[in-house]
Amino acid sequence: MAKTAWAAFPHDAKNFQYGGDALKKAWPKLHAGDCEPYPDDKRAAALIKAAGKAAPKGLDAAALASALQEAWRAFHRGDFKAAFEAGEALGPVGASVATKAMGIHATYLVDGDAEKLKRFEQAAKLAEAAIKALPDEANSHYRHAFALGRYSQGLSIAKALKQGIAGKVRESLDTALELAPKHAEAHTALALYHAEIIGKIGSMIGGLTYGAKAAEADSHIKTALKLTPDSPIAHIEHGNILMLLHGDKQEDAAAAAYEKAAKLKPADAMEALDAAYAKEQIE
Repeated sequence: MAKTAWAAFPHDAKNFQYGGDALKKAWPKLHAGDCEPYPDDKRAAALIKAAGKAAPKGLDAAALASALQEAWRAFHRGDFKAAFEAGEALGPVGASVATKAMGIHATYLVDGDAEKLKRFEQAAKLAEAAIKALPDEANSHYRHAFALGRYSQGLSIAKALKQGIAGKVRESLDTALELAPKHAEAHTALALYHAEIIGKIGSMIGGLTYGAKAAEADSHIKTALKLTPDSPIAHIEHGNILMLLHGDKQEDAAAAAYEKAAKLKPADAMEALDAAYAKEQIE
């Protein structure tokens, strides 16, 4: 990754620093969408034990907790490169922050399609290693689904379906929700899964072949909005889902969802990027 430029976060990050105890205090709000547990010493010790041989060498629980907190601080303030590198250096126990940092950066701050695909592919591989080492962590599975889902969006629908990506995404999302039923981002992603398949190949074939249902898309996005009403991405994807399922008939409702996303006050760099994207779409 060293040779590839990491474009800097383009907005003011002064409200997203979360130094010292501020991170722990803000954590429930910052991670309402992904249910990531706060990395204190107890959590770090549990990760070391669960990861076994895949745990980072030479770090005790306190050192791992501190390293994870620093990686997440970097993520929340928009220093995605530092967050990715710090997470990647910790192996599977740092994969959650590494894949999220790489995925959000690639979504918004990488221009070239080929480079985006390469990064989503790399993020998916990191998540695969996390699934092997930490199969009981909801975010091992969710990050895998997120990276693969974004990767498939860069391919033609025929190519994505031929590679069997839809089934892998579905499996990872189902597992994530079994482990964390209130994982709002997984609900959003599963809603999008149903809507994208129906939007691209139709409800009949989508339903018969992939179990895609408009009612499921509707149900999952409603759950996500209920769990995280202040999350810009939940409203953005709500707008996208309305367009995928209903097209022009729901254009006004989709625009209203984008407007809602654009007006929300971001809690961190990721939400600032989400809100800025929503604003661009309606201008």
